[in-house]
Amino acid sequence: MNVDGSDKRQLTKEDFRLLNQPSWSPDGRFIIAKKHFTTGRSLGTGEVWLYHVSGGGGVPLVKKASEVLQKELGEPIYAPDGKSLFYTKNVTPGPIFEYAQDSNTDLFNIERYDLETGEVSTAVSGAGGSVRPTPSPDGKKIAFVRRERAKTKLYVRDLASGEERKIYDALDEDMQETWAVSGVYPNMAWTPDGGSVVFWAGGKIRRVNAADGAAAEIPFHVDDTRVVIDATHPQIEVAPDRFTTKMPRWAAVSPDGKQVVFETLGKLWAKPVAGGGAARRLVSSDEAEFELFPSWSRDGKTVVFVGWTDAGLGHIRTVAAAGGAAKDVMAQPGHYASPRFSPDGKTIVFERQRSGGLTSSRWSQDPGVYRVAASGGTAVRIARGAAEPQFGASDERVFMLMEDKGKLQLVSTDLSGQAKHVHATGEMVNDFQIAPDGQNVAFRQNYEAFVMPLLPGTQDVSVDEKGGPLPVTRVSGEGAEFINWSGNGRHVHWSLGPTLFTADTDALYANAPAAADAPKDAGKFKPPETGLSLSMEVAADKPTGVVALTGARIITMAAKDGGIIPDG
Repeated sequence: MNVDGSDKRQLTKEDFRLLNQPSWSPDGRFIIAKKHFTTGRSLGTGEVWLYHVSGGGGVPLVKKASEVLQKELGEPIYAPDGKSLFYTKNVTPGPIFEYAQDSNTDLFNIERYDLETGEVSTAVSGAGGSVRPTPSPDGKKIAFVRRERAKTKLYVRDLASGEERKIYDALDEDMQETWAVSGVYPNMAWTPDGGSVVFWAGGKIRRVNAADGAAAEIPFHVDDTRVVIDATHPQIEVAPDRFTTKMPRWAAVSPDGKQVVFETLGKLWAKPVAGGGAARRLVSSDEAEFELFPSWSRDGKTVVFVGWTDAGLGHIRTVAAAGGAAKDVMAQPGHYASPRFSPDGKTIVFERQRSGGLTSSRWSQDPGVYRVAASGGTAVRIARGAAEPQFGASDERVFMLMEDKGKLQLVSTDLSGQAKHVHATGEMVNDFQIAPDGQNVAFRQNYEAFVMPLLPGTQDVSVDEKGGPLPVTRVSGEGAEFINWSGNGRHVHWSLGPTLFTADTDALYANAPAAADAPKDAGKFKPPETGLSLSMEVAADKPTGVVALTGARIITMAAKDGGIIPDG
């Protein structure tokens, strides 16, 4: 765009990656920028990409070290001669991002990338980190930001001698300890004569003489209009006698589509899908037990779930669909999740996990996917490093989720863990759920549910919400969790908050390509906007009686001496 803000033109067309921190090449032909790459967390790392001023997809220059790296890299800027570029990089060991690292150490270095040779070298380093590289017009010096204890300071380094001088010590605090996707400190610039550095601090634009540190404010004003509206002040009842549940989990529709079982307040409930009937408790059990991860048998007669108490840990349990007492499938406790019946109902597969930070370490060895006879017996491990076991149409193959190079895969093996096939791989996918007939697979990406055909055999199909080798239909409208199937794959279901949504599989794909003159959205599936509410109004637990804590030393702060009551 022009310097007055007019004639804005879009240079890049990113549809997912964050792209920021641009810098012109000295000859005006190219722009470099930082492209942000996420991992399993929203945190991630950066790469330096180069773009021609006329557009194009861009060329990666400085690439991320690995697919799992979560350490920041950014703030790219050209050297004045155009032969190299500088950028900031987190150089702490390991790939995992950590908050609140010690900024008095060497957290960040400024590195130089040689455009001719591709060689990378360290330009500035040292205790307190080195960020926001800003080379002088003659290329002999570089201004940068460094931390001294709790204060952020402005330095200048002579690139030939390595001499460093502090020229300003009242910058705002940089962001070395936190997530700096848009840069560790705001942009700076040298004056054209190379005598001063212009920067932002304390809400003002300032300049400082690089030779003697003399600083001055550069006054400016902005003509603008802002609309200020009154804040909303909703009235929230304190400690009501009754409340409405809003976060049911693991909602699963029965194979005949007539009932849905779900967890609320730690217990399993069953509710008619049609007719507006009330939810009923499914399990008559010890009230201290949590009932989790429900799943139906294919004949709709039984529900398998995990029962959990902190003292007794987890147990794989089954209960009749009509409700009643539950029974343990096997005696051994553990940290279990996601049990599923085989199509013939004779086998239950489940996930055995390690203990978490808040749960007991007992019975947490040998994690993986296991199988056990539905009638009981000893569990047998099928695979290590797998999760979410499930069945398609066959009793003889188990589908599971695994990771490979940071990508989620839908794989299957026989019941012994052999004859492994990879069916689908998605870089940004975080769940796969295969239909009972094995014809389709639902997946979750960017908080939405999608469905695509599942090929038979051993083909590994690349999966993404945009489609690709096979058609992909987005079935959810505003988010999705707990994807499941009913009607032998004829219906797919998902939850959003307390609402259960449903889509018919037959409506998801066209049976032929659209006609050349057909409207763009002709025949396109429209996600449902309404569903079944699984909310319930329940009585709130309220304490009874009075507990008095006595003999305490109470500091009321009511007087200069603290207002101490020695025996309150």
